[in-house]
Amino acid sequence: MARAAHRRHKRTIGALAAGATALGAAAAGLVLLPGGASAADGNLTVNGGFETGTKANWTCSGTSSIVTSPAHSGSYSLLSTPSASDTGQCEQKVSVQPNSSYTLSAWVQGPYVYLGTTGNGTTDVSTWTTSSSWSQLSTTFQTGASTTSVTVYVHGWYGQGAFNADDITLTGPGGTTPPTSQPPTSQPPTSQPPTSQPPTSQPPTSQPPTSQPPTSQPPTSGLPKHAVTGYWQNFDNGATVQRLRDVQSAYDIIAVSFADADPSKPGGITFTLDSALASKLGGYTDADFKADIAAKHAAGKRVVLSVGGQNGTISVADSTAAANFANSAYSLMQQYGFDGVDIDLENGVNATYMAQSLHSLASKAGSGFILTMAPETIGMYNTSGAYFQLALAVKDILTVVNTQFYNSGSMNGCNGNVYSQGTVDFITAQVCTHIQGGLRPDQVGIGVPASSRAAGSGYVDPSVVNNALDCLATGTHCGSFVPPAKWPTIRGAMTWSTNWDAANGNAFSNTVGSHVHSMP
Repeated sequence: MARAAHRRHKRTIGALAAGATALGAAAAGLVLLPGGASAADGNLTVNGGFETGTKANWTCSGTSSIVTSPAHSGSYSLLSTPSASDTGQCEQKVSVQPNSSYTLSAWVQGPYVYLGTTGNGTTDVSTWTTSSSWSQLSTTFQTGASTTSVTVYVHGWYGQGAFNADDITLTGPGGTTPPTSQPPTSQPPTSQPPTSQPPTSQPPTSQPPTSQPPTSQPPTSGLPKHAVTGYWQNFDNGATVQRLRDVQSAYDIIAVSFADADPSKPGGITFTLDSALASKLGGYTDADFKADIAAKHAAGKRVVLSVGGQNGTISVADSTAAANFANSAYSLMQQYGFDGVDIDLENGVNATYMAQSLHSLASKAGSGFILTMAPETIGMYNTSGAYFQLALAVKDILTVVNTQFYNSGSMNGCNGNVYSQGTVDFITAQVCTHIQGGLRPDQVGIGVPASSRAAGSGYVDPSVVNNALDCLATGTHCGSFVPPAKWPTIRGAMTWSTNWDAANGNAFSNTVGSHVHSMP
């Protein structure tokens, strides 16, 4: 977001049209291994080729079974069928060594098959593909200093077709402690014959699936199921100046823009009311501002402190900076009553240390913590980007990512086709990428400018935002791109800014706000 009246057009991505396969290349895996090794070859997964004829050592949700055809190698493979509220995930906890490198690989086929790990102690990884024939997925990761086990998983996607997985391997230094589930020593369990057992595997009782079913997620911290986010400007750039109390009632989350870098503490942040703005408002004090936050709380709203913006220079690139960020952000939350933070770092982000800092901040703040993000479109282009990696690394505490679908030029959508910004297709095809990349639908929102003056390019009429929400949630009012599934829990929409919205006759909050709040 920009403090100037017109945000400069920082990047033009139209040239990506010539590289329409970029997303597929990123999604197809980072490192390819020859052949399809099985657990018998000394890999760390147990029964990774399912050659016991059972799901021994794997915990699966939804409907899954072991089948004899198709199989990538050997006699068996895993068959799992997602539902509208379940991804059909199967997972296994594997012992590893700290500070070590590992490669995870699997052969899969089917629509939207994901492979990944959680609990790495650094950044969790995932990769995905969609293929009608056997295709190898592979990714690498480094374990943390105290990591002794990771959870390996494979899953499909909500409401999509069945998928197969075979020859799942994790290669690297073996762990010093055994897996929680021991491999069978002789015959497979008689309670699960390989071909006759009906599909009733129970969902995991302790380790939840990496991608939770949308219906299982309650509204976060008292927020409505579908929410509207708006940025309040702590500066005057030609838009309507507002006291926080004057922010339109349609906004459920108000992001105060912006925190500043603390020059004395790397990673630390500070916040003060802009003196010129306060003067223009006839005198706006800290006490007034705190009272306004309390009033918004009483109205059921949440107020977060936005970190970054176009000119933001906050850098969290090591453990010291991570601690400084968490401590200073928590101090400001206590001082002003902020409910959390918004991450809008547009000059680079270190996913590992920022995730470490945000988890620390969340633990300090407690269950009411709100975490929002507003990355530029290029930052969420695919899962190899640092911003996307950050979103996935903090998925357990993440409220919503409202990507800025403007100032970006043309971009590839999740289907590989190129779409121009400022259209329904551009918005829906990018949201599709975010959900297919591993975010829950309720963690994804649409970010647009509130007026043509609020951004350099990409402004859309509020009716376009409503059409995009309908397309994503119900499959109606789509353009030429129709998402591969309906996501009725899509979180909502965001705009830059409440001030530009006011300057534009409140067109966004009146039109999009009422539509979002009427969504089932």
